[in-house]
Amino acid sequence: MTSSLLASLSSLAPYLFSLLAFLALLEQVSYIIKKRSLPGPPLVLPFLGSAARLVAAPTAFWDRQSRLAASSPLGISANYVVGRFILFIRDTELCHRVFANVRPDAFHLVGHPFGKKLFGEHNLIYMMGQDHKDLRRRIAPNFTPRALSTYTSLQQIIILKHLKRWVHLSSPPAAAGETPKAIALRLLARDMNLETSQTVFAGPYLSQKARERFNVDYNLFNVGLMKLPFDLPGSAFRKARLAVDRLVETLAGCAGKSKERMERGEEPCCLIDFWMQETAREVGAAREAEEAPPPHSGDQEIGGHLFDFLFAAQDASTSSLLWAVTLLDSHPQVLAKVRDEVAGIWSPESDALITGEQLREMKYTEAVAREVVRYRAPATMVPHIAGEEFPLTDTYTVPKGTIVFPSVFESSFQGFTEPDRFDPDRFSEERREDQIHKRNFLAFGAGAHQCVGQRYALNHLMLFIAMFVMLIDFRRDRTDGCDDITYVPTICPKDDCRVFLSMRCARFPELSLH
Repeated sequence: MTSSLLASLSSLAPYLFSLLAFLALLEQVSYIIKKRSLPGPPLVLPFLGSAARLVAAPTAFWDRQSRLAASSPLGISANYVVGRFILFIRDTELCHRVFANVRPDAFHLVGHPFGKKLFGEHNLIYMMGQDHKDLRRRIAPNFTPRALSTYTSLQQIIILKHLKRWVHLSSPPAAAGETPKAIALRLLARDMNLETSQTVFAGPYLSQKARERFNVDYNLFNVGLMKLPFDLPGSAFRKARLAVDRLVETLAGCAGKSKERMERGEEPCCLIDFWMQETAREVGAAREAEEAPPPHSGDQEIGGHLFDFLFAAQDASTSSLLWAVTLLDSHPQVLAKVRDEVAGIWSPESDALITGEQLREMKYTEAVAREVVRYRAPATMVPHIAGEEFPLTDTYTVPKGTIVFPSVFESSFQGFTEPDRFDPDRFSEERREDQIHKRNFLAFGAGAHQCVGQRYALNHLMLFIAMFVMLIDFRRDRTDGCDDITYVPTICPKDDCRVFLSMRCARFPELSLH
């Protein structure tokens, strides 16, 4: 039986080989037709394309796409990854053209090349038209000045908690007999931001046990983001997908508890409460009228959207914090100006939280935060898929199904005065380059899907900078290439931002919500 089976397979082998060769040839022809005269690999590896190169060395892969795009008069380059034709766009105006045409018959925002397999089909980033507008209207109460003020208090308490731990790790007490050592901040900052996001977004609705499980699942999700989308048992991608399901389920439970609390008329204490205030009122009114609940009010759907927020806030924020430390260390004159400004507004010895009004007074610190985001845009690209053919220029039409990567990173180095220089003064009242070159400042996106939480993100970065420079003395553990860019999946310094830390203040402040 076995010998006859092997003989049958052996006789089929030439036909199978011919079929694979024919499919590979069709793939090459399709790629060449789609690519046309754009710069990119002349031929691609069958079925996988440049996938191995992308996974093994993403920084080098995207640097090459950038150089190729810069060599093209259109500012576009092409490649091929796991059966997908891709375009990299560095030209600012073409990036805007993509952002402005997110609709069913043009581009679909996907956030990640294989995002729908990870996030599911119905999350905020995939919504369009009136449905998307209605949901953003519901989200608006999450980012009012009152809500943001509530968040800043929570953010500071968590930042302080983690800064104390970082100092202890780098400079343990003399009695411990250990010498000061450099510590890598990337994972520490990620943990701080995850706790911040959990507390700001879900507040009291996450138990300690739920937070611990949450942390494990979020780590599985992060690992899966950087892997190929092979949804097989035991694969990192499958683990990531299942982890997202559990995370959304947990956040859906938080939404339900918040609704109950808001229905009782209690004061909101976290983001989901500000969101559920009006939603709970509308759900109650529909219940009394014996009508169907309003759209976008189901716990499971809200849990999915909360996960979107957490994903957007988590890795991008970690990236910005690491680059802030890196750039302040390498620009001591900027660091001195930040310290002078913050010292004139807030004193750690006061044991008082930085208020929203005080934060708004920190104009130079905000300029530093904005320049960090411009100079090292955390989410360097915003993937979209062409739902239909789209005439991107007079001479090039994007084929249907193409994954398009508008580069907000490349745009940030166009238009601005000496764009390759880290210069917070460009955002001063005198120079106002954020307004003059507004179209090039795309770190928070543009169009209908522009980041709704950008003020929250800037506040978090400003609070971290203000507290970090006032409470801590720091210096980088400098090695060759330590500040080179690496993808994890947002960008961070190659050495994970290794620093020596020590206390700068006489004592850490005692901060509390009351």
